[in-house]
Formats: sequence, C-alpha cells, structure tokens
Amino acid sequence: MMTAVFSQFAAYNRWANARLYAAALALPDEAYRRPIGVFFGSLHGTLNHLLVTDRLWLRRLTGEGEHPDRLNAIIHDDRNELARARSREDERLISVVEAYSDSDLERAHGYRTTSGQPHEQRIADILQHLFNHQTHHRGQAHACCSILTGKEPPSLDLLAFQRGAPAPSISID
Repeated sequence: MMTAVFSQFAAYNRWANARLYAAALALPDEAYRRPIGVFFGSLHGTLNHLLVTDRLWLRRLTGEGEHPDRLNAIIHDDRNELARARSREDERLISVVEAYSDSDLERAHGYRTTSGQPHEQRIADILQHLFNHQTHHRGQAHACCSILTGKEPPSLDLLAFQRGAPAPSISID
C-alpha cells in the first residue's frame, strides 16, 4: 500500500516539475534570474535548490550520486542544463522509490545531516520529507512565475495530475 502512494508521489513529482520547467523556460532570461524575494532569491536559485536537495537525499538513500555541500549551490547556471538534470533526477527518484517494498519503507535508515551529525529515520519518513520539500519550494517557484508574468502558471495540483492533465514535453536545445 505505501509503495503505491510513494510511486504516485514520484510520478506526480516528475509531472509537476515538467509543468513548472515549461513555464520557467518560457520566461526571458532576465526575469528567470531576477531576485524577487523568495528564500533562494530567484526562480533560478529555487530550482537549483530543489535539484541540490533531491541529489542530497538520493545520495543518502542509495550511496550513489554527487551533490554540493551548500543548499544554495547553483549546480547548473544554464537553465537548459538544469532542466535536463532535473528530468534525469526525476527518473532516478522514480526508480529508487519503485525498488522499495512496504517492509523497506518501514526500515530505519542511517545517514549524516548536512552538519555531519549521524541521524536515523524510517525510509518512509525520509520520502515524505523529500516530496513535501519539493512541493513547498515548487510552490515558491510557481509563485515566482506568477509574479514575473502577471499570469497564472499551469496548475501543479495533485488532483490535476490524478485527473490526467498532461505534462508538457519540454524541448531543450
């Protein structure tokens, strides 16, 4: 049961990111990078932060992959590269989640925090945090798109995903 829920969240995450990135890539570069008062400064900073944290958590869960040590790191300055990296990370996250059984999700998993402290949590709790964190900052990025365009960006509601709203195929040159 829990595996199905997390698989749905992983698929939703990919869908919502595709919709958000389509809106972000349509912006003029100046607007995309403009500091507008969100926690990571700009849409660009926020989208990079989400990639940083997904890589951080996937490294903690799998022991594989690289990530910067700073939560505000700019992994990719080029937004097309960032979009490609986001897409790859979404696929990786889906694969990791689909490999878990319900009993795996109940298992405690040890890792080190960004400050180096050892910590242990159930894998289910880690995934809940990961998807909630994505939703939180994706909401900030969605607001950035509204502020920068004066228009409503595409819906990122889970219900829209569940009802079959399409995700764009992002064309990245």
